[in-house]
Amino acid sequence: MEPEAAAKLRALLLLSFLCLTRRAGVFQFAAATIQGYIGESDMLCPSVCRCDEDFIYCNDRGLSSIPSLPPSASVLYLQNNQINNPGLPTSLEHHLAVRVVYLYDNELDEFPLHLPPSVRELHLQDNNIRTIPRSALARMPLLEKLHLDDNSISTVSIEDQAFADNPRLRLLFLSRNHLSSIPSGLPASLEELRLDDNRISTIPTHAFRGLTSLRCLVLDGNLLANQRIADDTFSRLSNLTELSLVRNSLQTPPINLPSAHLQRLSLQENALTHMPRGSLDGMRRLQRLDLSGNNLTTLPKGLFKDLDGLGQLLVRGNPWHCGCNLRWLYDWLHGRGNTITVRGLNCHGPDRVRDMALLDLASEMEECDVVRTAGNRDRIGGGGTDSSTTQTPPQGSLFTLRSKRPGSGLPDSGLDYTLSSSGVGKSLALSVKPLSHNSVRVTWSVAQPSSSFRLSWLRLGTGNAMGSITETLVRGDRREYLLTSLQPRSSYIICMVPLSANSESKGAISGDADSDEAQVCAKAETSDVTPSEEEDGDKSKHLTVLPLAGIIGGATAIVSLTLIFCVFCWYGHRTGHLCPRDHYTRSSSRKSKNYDDYIESGTKKDNSILEIRGPGFQMTPMAACQPMQPKPLREDYIIHTIFPSNGTGLYKGAHQVSNAGHSTNRGYREGGIPDIDYCYT
Repeated sequence: MEPEAAAKLRALLLLSFLCLTRRAGVFQFAAATIQGYIGESDMLCPSVCRCDEDFIYCNDRGLSSIPSLPPSASVLYLQNNQINNPGLPTSLEHHLAVRVVYLYDNELDEFPLHLPPSVRELHLQDNNIRTIPRSALARMPLLEKLHLDDNSISTVSIEDQAFADNPRLRLLFLSRNHLSSIPSGLPASLEELRLDDNRISTIPTHAFRGLTSLRCLVLDGNLLANQRIADDTFSRLSNLTELSLVRNSLQTPPINLPSAHLQRLSLQENALTHMPRGSLDGMRRLQRLDLSGNNLTTLPKGLFKDLDGLGQLLVRGNPWHCGCNLRWLYDWLHGRGNTITVRGLNCHGPDRVRDMALLDLASEMEECDVVRTAGNRDRIGGGGTDSSTTQTPPQGSLFTLRSKRPGSGLPDSGLDYTLSSSGVGKSLALSVKPLSHNSVRVTWSVAQPSSSFRLSWLRLGTGNAMGSITETLVRGDRREYLLTSLQPRSSYIICMVPLSANSESKGAISGDADSDEAQVCAKAETSDVTPSEEEDGDKSKHLTVLPLAGIIGGATAIVSLTLIFCVFCWYGHRTGHLCPRDHYTRSSSRKSKNYDDYIESGTKKDNSILEIRGPGFQMTPMAACQPMQPKPLREDYIIHTIFPSNGTGLYKGAHQVSNAGHSTNRGYREGGIPDIDYCYT
């Protein structure tokens, strides 16, 4: 029995051990399951959002507050909702994995607090944020990009040194706010600054102090003018690669622009009237230049001398005057070939080349070279024959030079000119004499023959400012020249330089140092318009008006006679002096009938014979064809009963008029006509 009992005990102990082991496994499995469920619950995505790993999409949900987020979230899309400042939970700052937050187009009135300190990119545009406190930005020391466009931020609402605790901030967008000046205390790490569409009107010297890392500056749509920009404002931005000053009130480019690294310069839609020589010097890395939408008519020679890397030139919307003043630009663009793209370089004047592209004016630009040859000087200078008589040159021709060139030396513009009507040089004596209010005669004599002469004249203004110089070449065998189309009551400085063959080979218009030394100048003043000249002008105007007046008068007379004739004919027709329109003779038509025909036929009613007026009759005679014969005092009228061929009564009572359209067969008695004929005298 003992061995058997011992075997049973061993079996019982084994069974107990197996039971205990199984229960322990169940407990472990349950514990693991519970732990996994708890961990999974921590990673659940909010029910109103959509999650893609660590990207949480809660945008466009109409949310007024931020829901609970999983701890692994790194990018939060919360834009286009109705989230306000109370809707930002304090627990949000404990999500240390968040890197990017999109909160634009919400209902935030203040800069949001309790954002995670790990945020590197923050989008808050299109809200109603009014202030930028330093304490809120100090909570995000790792912030690199801050978008605050389309808010209500003003200059005074930005706290002093607001960005002092953001040493990594590289991009700051403050477009379309209420800024009146450049914010102060910007971090030195800033690389891109956008302040477009604000109210900035003044930029002091210290505005960009310390921003040596700034590469892109956008100041479009402000109130900037040249007088309110300090001279050294932009020169401190040594690493700037893009500068945009679109839609301001600049008349010239700001001086001392950074030139070392600048690649894109945008000056369109300003009030630029000229580009000073040297304003683009040193910009060897410039790739894009936009001058569109300004008032530029010309560009000075040498403006693009350092722009060897320029790839885009945008100049549309300017009133370009395509004359010899732009010959240098024509040559420069052709020399660049396909390495540069030009947009909008179309001529606005003169009329001969209006709406043509400058690059298409090959033949016109060749005319600028004609003045350098002696054989074709008459074409530019105005001399038409070989005689020495005074000739009238074509003033203001298409390619007359209008800008001062190095060879066009004139007396110093800062002096009060005391020139007389004659001038004497080493080899030339010049004399000028006004002939009328708009013409001056120029005569000269030379000590030794010259191949040609360069004649230039300049109209003086009211002050010391000088206008544009007009030049032309005159053949060497001429000794007088007539300047016409001048302004009345104006002072002109007229200069002449004898040119030799050597100077012609270098360029007759540009001249050289020797020609400048031989230049002789004189001063002339045109007179006022006299009454006799005004009367002659009026006579010429009257003569030009006479042909037009004759044409108008003749047409008026013809129309008047036609109207009178028509009125006469109409009056004669109305008074019966002409045959009635409804009178016909037997010879005119086979279908015509006279008075007796209608009476005898009885097939058609003729109102000229008998008309019914109320209950009785009205008898009217037919008009005679001889209207001039007097009408008889007595006339006999006979009333005949007229029966149509279908037996229908011709006349109906007043109560039967409404049924006239029905085909009823009534006798003449029902029409109210008596059985016998009556004769009235």
